[in-house]
Amino acid sequence: MKTLLAASIFFLSIVLVQAQDHKESNYDESKVPLYTLPDPLKTEAGKTIRNKDQWEKIRKPETLRLFEENIYGQVPKNYDSIKYSAIHEDTGAMNGKAHLKEVLIEVFRRNKSVKINLVLFIPNNTSDPAPAFLLINNRAKDQTDPTRTVKSDFWPAELAIENGYAIAAFHISDVAPDDAKLFMNGVLQLYPEQLSADNGMRAIGAWGWGASRVMDYFENEPLIDKDKIAIAGQSRGGKAALWAAAQDERFALCISNCSGSTGAKLARREFGERIRRINTSFPHWFNTNYKKFNDKESLLPVDQHQLIALVAPRPVYATNATEDLWADPKGTFLALKNAEKVYSLYKQESALGEEPPAPDAAIIQSPLGYHNRTGAHNLTLFDWKNFIRFADYHFKTSR
Repeated sequence: MKTLLAASIFFLSIVLVQAQDHKESNYDESKVPLYTLPDPLKTEAGKTIRNKDQWEKIRKPETLRLFEENIYGQVPKNYDSIKYSAIHEDTGAMNGKAHLKEVLIEVFRRNKSVKINLVLFIPNNTSDPAPAFLLINNRAKDQTDPTRTVKSDFWPAELAIENGYAIAAFHISDVAPDDAKLFMNGVLQLYPEQLSADNGMRAIGAWGWGASRVMDYFENEPLIDKDKIAIAGQSRGGKAALWAAAQDERFALCISNCSGSTGAKLARREFGERIRRINTSFPHWFNTNYKKFNDKESLLPVDQHQLIALVAPRPVYATNATEDLWADPKGTFLALKNAEKVYSLYKQESALGEEPPAPDAAIIQSPLGYHNRTGAHNLTLFDWKNFIRFADYHFKTSR
């Protein structure tokens, strides 16, 4: 009952926000302004990038810096120590099909610490280290219930185990509460200098930082294949997943589900949620500099196709839902399309067509995958089945 009530409140909040902004938001393709996207292969000095070496040495670090400076903030990489503790373990979970580990990841810096609680299920039907999905959980904590008393399509652990994947999750509140007045009560206590910097890390950056600390743990977990970790997130979690994958190359694959504004959709289309709205509703998500671009999307030195390009040559799968125009399905598809030229530098040829696929048609056999699910803003079993297909194709594991 509590889960149902929480879900109802969540969806009602989305409906109310969209209704509030319907008049000021554009949902008409004929009203999309003319725009020119920044060329991912042209440097700020005007130099054209012609190969992957030039991309990696010149344009990629430049692009990463532009995102840090103008949108997501710096990503602190220094800490004094990190500690992993097994809080609970059950080698016969899911009727013997899985090995459950509940792990406390504690990161220390300057006599302070932050605690990240990880839930991890590992398949028992393999002797090899397992590939894994890591979800940045932005819903209620019971959506990733380790007891499996509550089961949710938002995190279908049983489905992953049946298909040979480990599946893990941590909650965003462990690293930054999703609250404009409380977000600093997490990892930012370790890096208080970020709060006074206009380009300092805020909540989205903190959630990505947390994912990287889980990746630190995976590198020390013999039951997990550290070279086959897919980072995943839905909505605001999908924004954080993209940012985490862009700046942490250890993530082998990225899944961004219904991530919308400042996630996988293009800002310059000015369709659905725009920069002013996201900065007004969630002022704690992005750095202070991002506010300069309220109603001024065309002045941004980057757009979201370049964020996707930063993940290259690693695969990216982005999704939308047909009723979720707020997240701009077409703009998400176009962001993927405009990242193709960077993937081409690595001889990674995209299978995306010139137009978005029909609803529920998934593009899987491609470094850039996509589907637009029939329905509303959500993370569903349909989505997860396609995530597994996409990971199967790239990780070459059997279903």
